[in-house]
Amino acid sequence: MEKELTRNGEAIIRRSDEEIHEEAQANMWKFVFGFTEMAVIKCAIELGIADFLEKNQHQHVTLNQLSTSLACCSSSLYRILRFLINRGIFKEISTKNGEISYVQTPLSRLLVKEGRNSMAAFLLFESSPVMLAAWHNLSARISSKDNSVPAFDAAHGKDVWKYAEADSGHNNLLNSAMACDARVAVSAIIDGCPDIFEGVNTMVDVGGGDGTTLRLLVEAFPWINGINFDLPHVASIAPHANGVVHVGGDMFNYVPKADAAFLMCREAIPKDKGKVIILEAIIGEKEEMTIRGSNNEKLKDVALMLDMVMMAHTSNGKERTSKEWAYVLNAAGFNRHTISHINAVQSVIQAYL
Repeated sequence: MEKELTRNGEAIIRRSDEEIHEEAQANMWKFVFGFTEMAVIKCAIELGIADFLEKNQHQHVTLNQLSTSLACCSSSLYRILRFLINRGIFKEISTKNGEISYVQTPLSRLLVKEGRNSMAAFLLFESSPVMLAAWHNLSARISSKDNSVPAFDAAHGKDVWKYAEADSGHNNLLNSAMACDARVAVSAIIDGCPDIFEGVNTMVDVGGGDGTTLRLLVEAFPWINGINFDLPHVASIAPHANGVVHVGGDMFNYVPKADAAFLMCREAIPKDKGKVIILEAIIGEKEEMTIRGSNNEKLKDVALMLDMVMMAHTSNGKERTSKEWAYVLNAAGFNRHTISHINAVQSVIQAYL
């Protein structure tokens, strides 16, 4: 590296071509093995490392204790932990007698299967062989200029919803992942903009999965009567929840009447509701991200990744900018809309007729 002074005396660091090449090569290695992090974290979830440490958080858990309790090979487990510790998942500390023990971190607590803010189910779903297969067919979609060959369909011969209907195991993974996403996002809505539910007596959650979203909303706002609306094979096995009725059907044919409709990660917007509440990631421009704050700047990359997920796993799904949402809502017949940013990847859009 070389330093060069400008006219006002400030130093500009200029890097050599060799340094630029070395950095590019180092980044490319990360891309080559980008799948490794997902695979190793999946392994940690399946082994139950975070669950065991959480249950024994007031004790010093050594490698020997951990491997014995989880019935795994200690040398392999050590290598897994070393990899994850290097990424801030789990932490290594020394006890008074010099032994090494392992403890949780804020990041590893998100891997506790039954944790309130756990994202384990989401990772298990996205890392399943069924979902990964679509990524290997992403180029098939791009190569068809009219997007007539969705990547998931190219891999499995049917779309993600029909596949889930035919495969109960995958359907359970899907519903668990959607419930996981709902727990994180709905908590942010309740904390960030509870006023949007004032005056809402009945609400239909379109594509509500197992009803987690409505269950959480009804618990927070008990005056709401919830209608959880999803495909029949989903609604028929949804667990009972006070204040929530499960209804099976096809959103492209009809949507149950209610004061408000709640949509999360769906491709269609019903036109016959006085108020529609949409929870979606919004791809923001640089200026908008600066206004929203540094945390949202970090989440911008997640929104872009979610857009790629939509491309790989759905037929027409996509993440949109605020300008694109304005166009879609206007075209759908809504006269006005508002956007509220919350402490989550998604933002809350309220659309009015």
